[in-house]
Amino acid sequence: MCSKDAKLPPHVLIFPLPAQGHMNSMLNLAQLLCLSDFHVTFIVSEFNHSRLLKHTSTRSTFARYPGFQFQAIPDGLPDDHPRAGLRIMDIIPSLINNVAPSFKKMLIEKDLLASAGRRPVTCIVADAVLDFNADFAEEHGIPLIYFRTISAAAVWALFCVTEVAEANELPVKGNGMDELVKSIPGMEDFLRRRDLPSFCRVDDSNDPALHKLIALTRQTVRAQAVILNTFEDLERPVLSNILTHMPRLYTIGPSNVLLKSRLEEKKVGPLTSSGSLWAEDRSCIDWLNAQQPKSVIYVSFGSLTIMTRDQISEFWHGLVNSGHKFLWAMRPDSAGSADRVIFELEEGTKENGYMVEWAPQEEVLNHVTVGGFITHCGWNSTLKSIGAGVPMICWPYFADQMVNSRFVSDVWRVGLDIKDSCDRVVIENAVRELMELRKDEFSKRASRLAAQVGRAVREGGSSDRSLEDLIRYIGSMIT
Repeated sequence: MCSKDAKLPPHVLIFPLPAQGHMNSMLNLAQLLCLSDFHVTFIVSEFNHSRLLKHTSTRSTFARYPGFQFQAIPDGLPDDHPRAGLRIMDIIPSLINNVAPSFKKMLIEKDLLASAGRRPVTCIVADAVLDFNADFAEEHGIPLIYFRTISAAAVWALFCVTEVAEANELPVKGNGMDELVKSIPGMEDFLRRRDLPSFCRVDDSNDPALHKLIALTRQTVRAQAVILNTFEDLERPVLSNILTHMPRLYTIGPSNVLLKSRLEEKKVGPLTSSGSLWAEDRSCIDWLNAQQPKSVIYVSFGSLTIMTRDQISEFWHGLVNSGHKFLWAMRPDSAGSADRVIFELEEGTKENGYMVEWAPQEEVLNHVTVGGFITHCGWNSTLKSIGAGVPMICWPYFADQMVNSRFVSDVWRVGLDIKDSCDRVVIENAVRELMELRKDEFSKRASRLAAQVGRAVREGGSSDRSLEDLIRYIGSMIT
């Protein structure tokens, strides 16, 4: 390497699964690295890239980082594919098979391993779901760091599924769902079979898809290091177990709050991008401004959840019957015949609530009028709620959300878990319990957790230190 190249900063290739929840936390990491003057190439699908650039915040945010660049690759799916709900779990194997050759071809054509003005790729930070990166990194002699975009609790539960199956605690589909799972160290006293990742709900413990998932999780140890979007005080016991298998572990969460803290330190300003694939309707902020403090319950089931008309109706009736004001963000593709569903609900909601297709979620959760959050318990949403000090009602949809919701209700005790139930009476009672009967109890615990977040991300806090350790580690890879 010439002396000129030796002065170039590290060049990190970041590669998430092309789904919004996976992209968001990894976009935060990209910005955090750019703030340390790293060069970052962020791999994104052509479909998601075009949607990201429709939003001015994304374009303007990353224009501020001269070391950042997007590289778009095809995902192999038709443009009209919904890319949402349970369908994404069905297509992940083919999606991974599609993006693998696209990724390798792009590296050759763009010559990113030694591009002009940038040093060869210092390391790959890949979503651990994209397991082909382990072979690719070894083949090219590039250090690999895996990023797990789910909670440490969900990572550990998935890592232990082999032991769960060997202990005959599978299959769980419809059988003994409230029995405790005894074969996951540290979770023996509270994790039920219904709280296991949804992939465990099989008819046969030899289910091929389940064992593919087990293999995918176990291969995480092939990376030189692992990044988790969590913080020590939140998941310390779980992290201790993971460390026995993945000793080089970096906990930099909540990444959105850590990024905000770093931007404030550098007096850069609020330049964070939401990474949203939908246009955010800011009219809901005007509506919130007219409400009383802690009086509104915010409702959002994330970027992938698909609901039936009956499920939407049950939630709507439960919310209206509770008598509490609510703000509901409902994606246009949340249900079949969505336009008619949303029109019908909007007509009956005018007195009690407000509906939008997509909301600026972090801003909503931090709004003074929001006192509760009905959520699918995706990890990004859960962390944002914890960071904002907002108690939750959890209605998980699939995957790691099942584990997260149990931790919200029975470990951190900042909310209620109503998984596997979609009944208007249950929903009404849960809203009343969160917003009235146990309001002070939940608010105090949620405020304590939010304070822990603040300590973790400030200078010298656990997440701040972990990020600095990660930056030094990547810097040490330069030869």
